[in-house]
Order: sequence, then C-alpha cells, then structure tokens
Amino acid sequence: MILYLMRHANAGLRRGNVLLDDKRSLIKEGKEQCILMARVLGALSAQVDMIVSSPLKRSLQTAQFVGTELGYDAKVEVSPALEPDADYASFQDLLAGYAGREGVLAVGHNPNIFQFLGRLITANGGASIRMRKGSVACIDLDRHPPQLQWLIDPRSARSIFASVQKRPRPKASRK
Repeated sequence: MILYLMRHANAGLRRGNVLLDDKRSLIKEGKEQCILMARVLGALSAQVDMIVSSPLKRSLQTAQFVGTELGYDAKVEVSPALEPDADYASFQDLLAGYAGREGVLAVGHNPNIFQFLGRLITANGGASIRMRKGSVACIDLDRHPPQLQWLIDPRSARSIFASVQKRPRPKASRK
C-alpha cells in the first residue's frame, strides 16, 4: 500500500477554547492549499482509493476538498486514530484496517502526524520531520522498513508550478 500522509491545510490561528478549536474551519489560504496539493497528487499520478480523516472540522474539510479535486467520489471516512492526541498504536490499527488498499490518503494534525511519519520510516522513531500545513508525504508501506518516497509542502509546490509555467518548453531534436 502507498500511504499519503497529509497535515490539514491552514485553518488560521488556534483558539484557546478546545471545543471552539475543534470546530475551526479552513481559511481561504487553506482551501487554496487543498486545491494546489490535489493538483500535485494528480500530477504525480497518485492512486488514492481511500481517504480517511481526523473528525476535526479542519482535517475533514481538507480531506473533502482534496478528494473533490482528485475526483474521489466515495465518502471520506473518519477515524479517531488521526485526532491530535491519538497514539501510534491506534494509527497502526488504522493502517492494518486498510491493508488491502492500493493508496490511502490520511489527513491529520500536528504534532502526531509527523511523529507517525518518523516512526513509520525508522524502527525507533528517531526521525524528526517537519510537515507544514497542507504538506503531503508519500510512504511505500510495502517496503521493509517503509520508505519515504517524497514529501512536499504547498510553498514548494507553488514554486515548482510557477517555474514550470514561466519556462518555455525546449524544442525536441529530430535525430
């Protein structure tokens, strides 16, 4: 299985009240990040046949926006294993439940989403990997240990798309 691990897109400033914070929506920049990252996934021919999200509003919105852009027509599944305070054992159980899938997009939160990533690709969890809001990591879980294929954030994606659009295509030689 290929796992696409995504941190939710920008939802503005954190709120002091936990109940209000849980209901925080994506801001305009966050919605744009979703569209951009879905285009990145499409350009990289990501095969997503399941999308699962934290139940918090900002993650669920991220998953739904990205799914819509990818043409994903099934319902986004919700799992407490992707909540901000979820533990690694719950996350492993989640992955085991989708073992027969080709590609799974899982949308969660800081800090556990990058801690899960670090533990997946190293046996002892020693890797510390920064994932900005809207970042997507591609992990090949069929490798032992699982292998990080790529990690891209919206800033890098925006820069890549901008440079590709400005540069003219080179002429191919006809030898």
